[in-house]
Amino acid sequence: MPRFAANLSMLFTEQDFLARFKAAADAGFSGVEYLFPYDFSSAEIKQQLDSHGLTQVLFNLPAGDWAKGDRGIACDPARVEEFRAGVDLAIAYAQVLGNTQVNCLAGIRPQGPDCASVRKTFVDNLKFAAEKLQAAGIKLVMEMINTRDIPGFYLNTTQQALEIQAEVGSSNLFLQYDIYHMQIMEGDLARTMEGNLAKINHIQLADNPGRNEPGTGEINYRFLFEHLDRIGYQGWVGCEYKPLTTTEAGLGWLKTHNAI
Repeated sequence: MPRFAANLSMLFTEQDFLARFKAAADAGFSGVEYLFPYDFSSAEIKQQLDSHGLTQVLFNLPAGDWAKGDRGIACDPARVEEFRAGVDLAIAYAQVLGNTQVNCLAGIRPQGPDCASVRKTFVDNLKFAAEKLQAAGIKLVMEMINTRDIPGFYLNTTQQALEIQAEVGSSNLFLQYDIYHMQIMEGDLARTMEGNLAKINHIQLADNPGRNEPGTGEINYRFLFEHLDRIGYQGWVGCEYKPLTTTEAGLGWLKTHNAI
């Protein structure tokens, strides 16, 4: 059975951020992920990880001003210097936290630049990040996101990501496969994960519709968990869903889906 990491940007949000680490450990999770660590010192977060025996699984490269609507800056030709400074910041945090992978959010396609400029910027930024992260012993993943939740997001499908991965040409660039986003954009989940297993270094989950916990929607997660075992997936699965009521009330899916 896959290893499951609690996404602390979505789960246990009834508590302050630093208190969520204990809550995740108490609920039986052995790993955690979240959007960003940068509002806290790396020492504060490291103390929480160590105190509760948790593995830091994933966080994102700096993605601009989230509160003002940024959802990544990697494809924006006007923000290359900001992106590259963010890579250095992410490396500094990852090295303290023991984090061995970070995610790049492409962002919403900027208005103005032509398609070729946007693609070239994204590819060049990925090349830069993959090389710098590899030197630090950290893997880079990129995430495909559905255009219903984030209209205009640049990276949307597995095929697009595979084409960009090939163009980047780095052995240190992988896919982050979010089952919820890909159910909306393309379906065919089991076959796609199996066919691209060597290129996927992280998986995330939520059910659809609603983006709630497994068992609340149309996705057969019991089958998918068993499928990941069959095909030999060795990475983490991040639980990035919105609890239907409270986090604790919704954790029953771990037992009903044979996840623990």
